[in-house]
Amino acid sequence: MFIQTESTPNPATLKFLPGRVVMETGTAEFRDEDEANAGSPLAARLFRVPGITGVYFGYDFITVTKDGQDWQHLKPAILGSIMEHFMSGQPVMAGPRAEATDAEGEFFDSGDETIVATIKELLETRVRPAVAQDGGDITFKGFRDGTVFLNMKGACSGCPSSTATLKHGVQNLLHHFIPEVQAVEAV
Repeated sequence: MFIQTESTPNPATLKFLPGRVVMETGTAEFRDEDEANAGSPLAARLFRVPGITGVYFGYDFITVTKDGQDWQHLKPAILGSIMEHFMSGQPVMAGPRAEATDAEGEFFDSGDETIVATIKELLETRVRPAVAQDGGDITFKGFRDGTVFLNMKGACSGCPSSTATLKHGVQNLLHHFIPEVQAVEAV
């Protein structure tokens, strides 16, 4: 098994490409060992590597976030953990996955449904594919008084350049197509 790695704009996060599907549908994020132990044998295995602070699964990639340690020391242990997991035949996720729907916890005024539908379509077709290349994800959370609220996941969460991505990339794109969008904020 050959696992490729790619750097991300977030120096604390590295993207691992195992050459196979990781998540057939959706994504999964684990921010601590307890979440990982309850939800994913692979994430639990990765959290056993000292210094790991986050794990995110996309369709064909895994992003791993670390504390202040050096990638040079962590990378071999992470590669070994991913390889061991896939060779073991265990599932990536534990049991049936209770996945939150995209609409769960969203907020916006009922009169803004058309605007929100356009925001979601632009995020799905133009923004999410681009940030997935960097090992992350951005999802819609809400729209109120001209401000779009987004969830940052994976490599995007805590990334030093995420503010620039939101303000200069996503905000400009959304405002271009939807003049009612005045600002974009991470939640």
